Amino acid sequence: MRLKYCLIPLTAIVAIACVTEASAQAMVREQKVISSAGARAMVDACTAWAERNHQTLAMSVLDWAGNLVESHAMEGAGANSIDTALLKAKSALRWRRPTSEMNKIVRSGQNLAPTFMHDFPQPGALPIMIDGDMIGAMGVSGADGEKCAQAAIDAVFKK
Repeated sequence: MRLKYCLIPLTAIVAIACVTEASAQAMVREQKVISSAGARAMVDACTAWAERNHQTLAMSVLDWAGNLVESHAMEGAGANSIDTALLKAKSALRWRRPTSEMNKIVRSGQNLAPTFMHDFPQPGALPIMIDGDMIGAMGVSGADGEKCAQAAIDAVFKK
């Protein structure tokens, strides 16, 4: 009988400890992040693509939180090119979609939010998705920016 009264509180303590541990784990998530080496490799891949296609571009790579990880302007790029690439990357990150899609949505009048939220819904940026997780975005200023960004994503993450 005495053992029974001791087991009940002990069982309750073990149950509470398990629930507390599970709750603590539920409060934390693992986040994939793009490394500076990964961002640099993307910029290098995009630059190589641009050179093969005889284009002069600027590019910016952001991490999942919108922090600038890497940027580069090819020789001869316009003075505002990096700023434009950065704005495009921020827009792709915020809306979790290519900026060309956002551009179509705004132009059709389906959703005007990107225009009054100070986003830049102009084609040229893609979110960087790895295993369903968005780890950042790449914005490219210049002709065929999304093609360059896709070539960079494919070269670095789809080997």
